[in-house]
Amino acid sequence: MVLGGALSVQFGSAVAALLFPRTGVFGAVTLRLAISAVLLLIVCRPRLRGHDRADWVAAGAFGLALAGMNSIFYQAIDRIPLGPAVTLEVLGPLALSVFAGRRAASWACAGVALAGVALLGQGGFDRLDPVGAGLALAAGAMWAAYIVLSARVGARFRGADGLAVALAVAAVVTLPPGLATAGTILLEPPVLAMGAALAVLASGLPYTLELLALRRLPTATFAVLMSLGPAVAALAGYLVLGQELHTVELLAIALVIAASIGAVRVNAAAAARPARR
Repeated sequence: MVLGGALSVQFGSAVAALLFPRTGVFGAVTLRLAISAVLLLIVCRPRLRGHDRADWVAAGAFGLALAGMNSIFYQAIDRIPLGPAVTLEVLGPLALSVFAGRRAASWACAGVALAGVALLGQGGFDRLDPVGAGLALAAGAMWAAYIVLSARVGARFRGADGLAVALAVAAVVTLPPGLATAGTILLEPPVLAMGAALAVLASGLPYTLELLALRRLPTATFAVLMSLGPAVAALAGYLVLGQELHTVELLAIALVIAASIGAVRVNAAAAARPARR
């Protein structure tokens, strides 16, 4: 289920890249978030009463993180191949894990990840486009913020209510630049169809699969499988977009994946270790 969710997300990103020539980056972001928000609001029917100001601030911040993460990442994959983009983006959650762990082994994992980034540089950041690489790193920072805010919102709202509200906020925030970029093109049936496919692939299906997986798998196992995202992204980029990667870049992706898995296992082992009295 976790791998199915990862495949869905990354192939959804490839579909988004196919939309860029028609809608522009912001148009694709608007389609994904707006359709996802409508679908989730219909399914969840979130309860809006009984929440205080702090709840709504948390949900609003979560929505801004969602809007920023998607907008910046789509700007990145408009400039660099999908595999390297996800490799750089995953450094955000990895850094969050390392700083939260504060252990020597966690810092060693960070060193392995930096070695992977250095290899990407050897492959040629000029080939990747420095702006695109920087945007992917910025998307990673937004992903780390998304993780923190997701936990806070999950504790304040029942079920997926908080996510539904956050997606609605993200859709409203991205709507003006999306309309300014694409205008009525967003309403064309073929574009709407691709937008619906993007919403299902990148949001609806992976969220459902991940929720089911978390009920059956240990959190550490789930996180390890999610760490395979860069490899899945490279596969999606190759199959859908025809993006070939050099051997050095593939090795860099492998190092970042290894670092992510290592950080997850270090934190899981520390959590399982009995506390000293």
